[in-house]
Amino acid sequence: MPGGRLTYEERQRVAAGLAVGHSCAEIARRLGRPGSTISREVTRNGGIRGYRANQAQQATKWRARRRKPHPSAPYATDVRDALGQRGFEDRFTEMMAQTGVPAMMAKVLVCLFTSDTGSGSAAELVARLRVSPASISKAVGWLEQRGLVSRERDGRRQRYSISEDAWYQAWLTSVQSMALWADVTRQGADVFGSATPAGARLHATSQFFHHLGHDMTQAAEHWRQTIATAPLNSFRSPVSAEAVRE
Repeated sequence: MPGGRLTYEERQRVAAGLAVGHSCAEIARRLGRPGSTISREVTRNGGIRGYRANQAQQATKWRARRRKPHPSAPYATDVRDALGQRGFEDRFTEMMAQTGVPAMMAKVLVCLFTSDTGSGSAAELVARLRVSPASISKAVGWLEQRGLVSRERDGRRQRYSISEDAWYQAWLTSVQSMALWADVTRQGADVFGSATPAGARLHATSQFFHHLGHDMTQAAEHWRQTIATAPLNSFRSPVSAEAVRE
């Protein structure tokens, strides 16, 4: 079906095609799919360099679950405590701001993260946050640069979606910052000489950030692979599981 959802086998062929340098248009031609379908599939699942068939398959399942809440879920959309949700969103936004995310970027990210679909159009975000379209555009651009949000075409409009591995991407950004610290302080240690107090201090700093960055990278990759391959209900909370059983 040219317009239907990609199968896992097709996603494997997409990954194989990207690995040997085929363009999205060429892959689409080989699969008998519209070029926009393959381009959107790749863009929303890690891009040309980061696309993985198993992760794309898992992400599709997650998105499907978010669009259709389980009827047995204890907090279905139509009975959620709106005031409690808004209070949580405010706390979530404040936490992000305290950890270095600019205020408007934090608001947009929280808005997308707490929606059932994990996505929204510019108009929806403007109405929800009561800000200008320019503010939304600037915030989305900032988030997109850091791999936290992706764009996809929805007819004549664009929708912005929270990346399935958003926190992995944020983690990598932190690791890259640590790599810069490690590199520059190592250069400083060479300049001042390891025998001097300043050189020794710079060398110790370089070693600290080098090893911490290495450990963080391994931990992030481990959990990304664990989550990508785990069954969908592996991370369901005990309360939610109990509610479903009842």
